[in-house]
Amino acid sequence: MWRLPLGLRLKLVLLLWAWVESSPGPVGDIVVDRYSVPKRCRREVKDGDFVRYHYNATFTDGKQFDSSYQRGTPFFEVVGQGRQLAGVDKGIVGMCINERRKITVPPHLAYGGQGAGDTIPPDTTLVFDLHLLDIFNRADKVQTRVIKSSKNCSRSVMRTDFVRFHFNGSLLDGSAFDSSYERSQTQDSVVGEGWLIKGLEEGLLGMCVGEIRNFIIPPFLAFGEKGYGKEIPPHATLVYDILLEDLHNTKDDITVEIQEVPESCTRKSVTGDYIRYHYNGTFLNGITFDTSYQRNSTYNTYIGLGYVISGMDKGLQGVCVGERRKITIPPHLAYGQQGAGKDIPGSAVVVFDIHVIDFHNPKDPVQVNVTLKPEQCNETSEVNDFVQYHYNCSLLDGTLLFTSSDYSAPQDVVLGADKVIDGLDEGLRGMCVGERRTIIVPPHLGHGERGGGDVPGSAVLQFEVELVSIQKGVPEGYLFVWLKDSPAELFQALDMNQDKEVPLEEFSEFIKQQVAEGKGRLKPAQDPEVVIGDMFKNQDRNKDGRITAEELKLKVEEDAEKENQHDEL
Repeated sequence: MWRLPLGLRLKLVLLLWAWVESSPGPVGDIVVDRYSVPKRCRREVKDGDFVRYHYNATFTDGKQFDSSYQRGTPFFEVVGQGRQLAGVDKGIVGMCINERRKITVPPHLAYGGQGAGDTIPPDTTLVFDLHLLDIFNRADKVQTRVIKSSKNCSRSVMRTDFVRFHFNGSLLDGSAFDSSYERSQTQDSVVGEGWLIKGLEEGLLGMCVGEIRNFIIPPFLAFGEKGYGKEIPPHATLVYDILLEDLHNTKDDITVEIQEVPESCTRKSVTGDYIRYHYNGTFLNGITFDTSYQRNSTYNTYIGLGYVISGMDKGLQGVCVGERRKITIPPHLAYGQQGAGKDIPGSAVVVFDIHVIDFHNPKDPVQVNVTLKPEQCNETSEVNDFVQYHYNCSLLDGTLLFTSSDYSAPQDVVLGADKVIDGLDEGLRGMCVGERRTIIVPPHLGHGERGGGDVPGSAVLQFEVELVSIQKGVPEGYLFVWLKDSPAELFQALDMNQDKEVPLEEFSEFIKQQVAEGKGRLKPAQDPEVVIGDMFKNQDRNKDGRITAEELKLKVEEDAEKENQHDEL
């Protein structure tokens, strides 16, 4: 802008001074027309400030002789040090950012009686139309204004911390030069290691996640006299609106906040346990990226074997069934610089609020806790016995799944007949009538990984049982057993009318008599008539409806014959 070589400029100043000193009449001053003033003026130009502005320069008749707009580069200079025309130097004082003003400069405050080459005649009044773009001073510091405070701030940015933040960046006149929001990606950087401009690093210190700050950064703490690309011109003051999304340090470990622990915790998880838990997964700013509750399905995994991110593997150690805890995991123990899909960005701190539903070890046996034992107990349940029992079946978190109260009669089963899950079958053994037990069944002895019906996969089950009755059973493969020695001449005992043959009616009467006298026992939980009928069919080998002495054999004798045949083979 109208800047002449230094030697010629000094000469013109001296000539102007001489002309002013010898002028016989009064000299006019500049005229300032502030035709566009912003409603808010945070700062006004004063001597010693550096300014950046666009201008159009014309004569009083409106003819233009110079323009920064045409060159595409604003004018930059310090105010009050004689580095620009005296009239402009004077007229720009008090100007605000984005203000537009016309400064009419009389000749003695412009190029005086000498003019300027062929462009500006001697004794010419000039008009400068200015648009102020920027102001700063060498004494300026980063200006910080908190727009929104963080609700919960347990940690703030320190040097060497890694931060993720969103920002809108603009020049002091409001012209936007960049925005992370438009890219839908945070700006990620280490603070205090020279990755960012100095003013931004300074302004980030002390920020909390969720906090929003406005920074005004002078050029010498930004991109300086070179600017940056096409978006940031030289000597530009920068304005940032920063939202801090995330914060961690590469030295960070996980943090665990225990929120709720059940009163009774008889066991804590260890490496190798298989755990089921619900969770909400969020970032430090509280935004949810995943939750098991929406899927209505727990997350199931082994602990400490690398099936989950290392921070979660560590955070799940030592939990109790029913416990709630918050696990905050830095990215180097979570999803790292790459993140995970579209939901978890790179270098993100993740927070898991977990509720432990249950856990077990694949080597766990059935756990039996006797809660009530009758004073008298003459016999206990065992394999092949027919038992009746009341029960409640629930998950370890207390969720009731099944109860015998929904039925008019107790539940019944023949132990060892593979009619109930293995763990319950085992837990019902050795009980007295009237005894009560709590039976904890791990999934490999329950419904397994897939579950069944209302039972989730890999669920540990808790049964509260009370034994109502026992009918002693018979060994597998038997329909009847003798409780006392069988008659020495069994066929003669069966042949009650001594006619050398035993029909079904006679056979049935004899067997019922043995049961009634306590000498023998039929297979329980079946119709006695059917059982006796099957016994008769087994002995009536020629299927003529009669059993003879030659046909009658005890099962032990049959089994012995089969073993001998096997040995012979």
